[in-house]
Amino acid sequence: MPNRHYRKLAFTLALALIQISKQALDWDAQEDECSHFLVRQEWRSLSQAHKAEYIAAVKCTQSLPARSGFEAAQTRFDDFQAVHINVADEIHIVGHFLPWHRRFIKIHETTLREECGYRGAIPYWDWTLDADSLDSISESPIFDPVHGFGGDGVPGTYILPNDPDGTSELFPETFVGCVQDGPFASHKLHIGPGKLSTDHCLVRGLNDTYKGFLTSEAVAQTMEQPTFELFRVQLEGGGSNPYPAQHGSGHLIVGGDMGNLFSSPGDPLFHLHHANLDRLWWQWQEKDLPTRFLDISGRLHANSPRLTQVTLNYRLDFHTLAPPMSVRDTMDIQKPPFCYAYV
Repeated sequence: MPNRHYRKLAFTLALALIQISKQALDWDAQEDECSHFLVRQEWRSLSQAHKAEYIAAVKCTQSLPARSGFEAAQTRFDDFQAVHINVADEIHIVGHFLPWHRRFIKIHETTLREECGYRGAIPYWDWTLDADSLDSISESPIFDPVHGFGGDGVPGTYILPNDPDGTSELFPETFVGCVQDGPFASHKLHIGPGKLSTDHCLVRGLNDTYKGFLTSEAVAQTMEQPTFELFRVQLEGGGSNPYPAQHGSGHLIVGGDMGNLFSSPGDPLFHLHHANLDRLWWQWQEKDLPTRFLDISGRLHANSPRLTQVTLNYRLDFHTLAPPMSVRDTMDIQKPPFCYAYV
């Protein structure tokens, strides 16, 4: 009789443990799902009120005190530029280029919403709409002085500082002059150009030379690539692709800090450009989600041997902006902490 009692008790306890385990699994599943989605839209599809709200949120970050701990950073806006400069050599021409920037843009989006009261998602800049046009890139609505980000730099209004150690990759032809119209005409940057720390205006140098790399035809060729590494190289440039491709061209067509490898987040257009690159990556992933959720490859460091490949377990560093995150956890924008969609 006692043995039967103990067997019954053991069986009951086992059932209880199974139920507890099931509840834990159910809870994990709930935590792993998005309760709602932000919808990222192309800039020109936003209402004028929505555009104004986004611009106001960006300007808000330019007035909040820095938190990153980087000496040159004075504002929250500076924090993102400082972190990018610090890790720029580690996140370009590498396999984790797209995963790192996907998370970086999301951190910025969250900052706008949680610290500046922005209610929407980061918009993206679909530059194919401008590159396919016969008009100059300067005619794009993105550069509108009232409902956009201001226009080109004015020649003769900016002098490029000396780069003592020559590591900032400063090209004088891209730093034409200060932007003197639009919402950021009076904004003073504290970081850049390049790795330097100088107080300066928002500098641009719009250049139609790069339009050919940003056309819908060029993007279609990128989207046809069968593997992640081929797609990434075609999109970013570098490696076997000697051309600036969509990534580099989107930066260089704007010029100024935006055209610099290190200090590019100093131009508010940085986030819209990279949101568009992220959109293209997601569209490429959607063609075969089960496979492409796991498709990651490419060099771990720009100058490392090809045998040193990035993996899904590689940890991405964001310094004080956010905790590290594995590449694996960036692969699905329909899971937390991302929870957004593109239209």
